[in-house]
Amino acid sequence: MTVSARGDGPSVVAVGGGHGQAATLRAIRRYAAEVTAVVSVADDGGSSGRLRRQFGIVPPGDLRMCLVALAEEGSPLARAFEHRFDSIDATGDATRGLGSGSAPPGGAVGHALGNLVLAGLVWATGDLQAAIDEAGRLLGTVGHVVPAAAEPVVLKAESDAGWIEGQTAVRHTGRIRRVALVPGDPPAPARAVDALGQADQVVLGPGSLYTSVLAAAMVPGITRAVADTTARVVYVANLRPEAAETGGYDVAAHVTALLDHGVRVDMVVADLAGIALGAVPVPVVERDLARPNGLAHDPARLAAVLRSLVG
Repeated sequence: MTVSARGDGPSVVAVGGGHGQAATLRAIRRYAAEVTAVVSVADDGGSSGRLRRQFGIVPPGDLRMCLVALAEEGSPLARAFEHRFDSIDATGDATRGLGSGSAPPGGAVGHALGNLVLAGLVWATGDLQAAIDEAGRLLGTVGHVVPAAAEPVVLKAESDAGWIEGQTAVRHTGRIRRVALVPGDPPAPARAVDALGQADQVVLGPGSLYTSVLAAAMVPGITRAVADTTARVVYVANLRPEAAETGGYDVAAHVTALLDHGVRVDMVVADLAGIALGAVPVPVVERDLARPNGLAHDPARLAAVLRSLVG
């Protein structure tokens, strides 16, 4: 598997999950020599949740998105990894995007192809990290993808409604006071800890504060490694609050939640077009970071500011 994006760049580690972390990786690969994604394994919904429950494996969806973000540009296989079988014909076969007579069994409906490939590779290799590495080799990735924990974890949150359990349920919960993991001290892979220890820059977010960023960063071994690294830890703020999970939050509330959970933040990068700043307790770099549609971070713009903050 290719491990270098740019031979003269820094070593950068991105911590989080979901589409936000994938956007960060698309930015980081533009300036980093070594890229490592440390990825949440708390997902319990959709395709990932089904595979997790059926086979007892780490949910593969966030890992898949990171692999695709780091894949060889223009890769047809990377596009195929994102293909989701999402319709059925009268016989119960998944059919979308497939020619007549070539549909997989109806049990594939709702699954992304890459999730199924990762599940199959876990079975074939008998090892999660070996499966991820093999998928990365097939995709021609320019970095490493490593789970934040070596086993699936359950995310739970304390809110006005009491304790809510499961990432999907937490995502739809407001007024969250704190989150926790079950088990409380899942082992962090040595590769993740080592990458953080050797990093020149650590990037948290963007992404769902509790269900993506903290779901990865509060694994105790990851929290300690982020605290101990000599690298600058940069938090990329979301472009806007999320309706339930962080409804009413400004940037300061996001940062305070990270700090209250013991996660180090040295600096914040924020686009304030859609979110208020508030009294952020660490230095803030304000930039226009959104794509033209305003819905996601632009990789080139994010890369430019992150590159300037290395060191």
